[in-house]
Amino acid sequence: MQTHNHHLAPVKLRRRQFLGMLGALGMTAGFPALAQQDRPITLILPLSPGSGVDTIMRSATQAWSQAAGHTVVVENKPGAGGIVGTSALVRSAPDGYTLGAVSNNHVIFPSVYKSVPFDPIKDVTPISVIGTTPLLLVVNPRRLPAQNVQELVSLLKAKPGAYNYASSGNGTILHLAAEMFNHLAGVQARHIPYKGSGPMTTALLGGEVDYGVLSLPPTLPHLKSGALHAVGNGGASRTPSLPELPTIAEQGLAGYEMEGWFAAIAPAGLPQDKVELTYQNLKEAFADAKVKESMNAQGNTIKLVPPADTAAYFASELKKYALVVKQAGIQRM
Repeated sequence: MQTHNHHLAPVKLRRRQFLGMLGALGMTAGFPALAQQDRPITLILPLSPGSGVDTIMRSATQAWSQAAGHTVVVENKPGAGGIVGTSALVRSAPDGYTLGAVSNNHVIFPSVYKSVPFDPIKDVTPISVIGTTPLLLVVNPRRLPAQNVQELVSLLKAKPGAYNYASSGNGTILHLAAEMFNHLAGVQARHIPYKGSGPMTTALLGGEVDYGVLSLPPTLPHLKSGALHAVGNGGASRTPSLPELPTIAEQGLAGYEMEGWFAAIAPAGLPQDKVELTYQNLKEAFADAKVKESMNAQGNTIKLVPPADTAAYFASELKKYALVVKQAGIQRM
């Protein structure tokens, strides 16, 4: 009997070995799906776990994996406001298996840093601006018991420089959004940058800092629990998931308009057919019923922008933020 088992053993080939043998024999042509199936798509997030974009993209990875026929694996690489992760992405092979998800920060960097190790336009292949997410001006109610923008401005003006505000890093959209508020309100406070919006939120919850601007998706639970209080919505209009919260502009700071956007990118040189395929897979993923439900609950607006229009949008946003940085008087680092 043992001899029979010995003869049967080689049949238990692993699929990889089997495909390897087929490859060696030049026979994988008939099995392209199988041969490719094992290779995951790595999605580099240059942001901390628990940030707005992290929450959004993780909500869609299952549907995206199904649409692409490959497992989408999220890899967080936070640091320097996103420069660390994006630097890793631009050095990756443009083969469609390494992608990135970025926020407004991607086009803010050139205005706030003296030197950036990549060109936010030339060193990437824009795939799609996926959508927008509201930014909220929030306070720790135990430190700053303000119910609205007017009350917050009064408290800050009563003690110039006595309070501090958090950001997710120097020159990030959350830093700019808070600076814009301070500038328009004519208030002074100390800036305390953190390594991402996850650590920033923890600091706000713990009372290490008094106020700041956060994106809506990861902040909702803290608003519901009362640990944080939102005094204004940074967008041009109120958000359906928090209809009772007025915009900052509505509350007297005319011209205030800041919202977060998130986009999918690839390294420069991704072939056009792969750009189109990735765009179609994303469209399918974000059209999924569960993902739509999740996006609505988080207060995000999903509207996938085609690749060519995304490239044009990046260029126009680059110019816009250069002006915002100038207006807010942020020094280059």
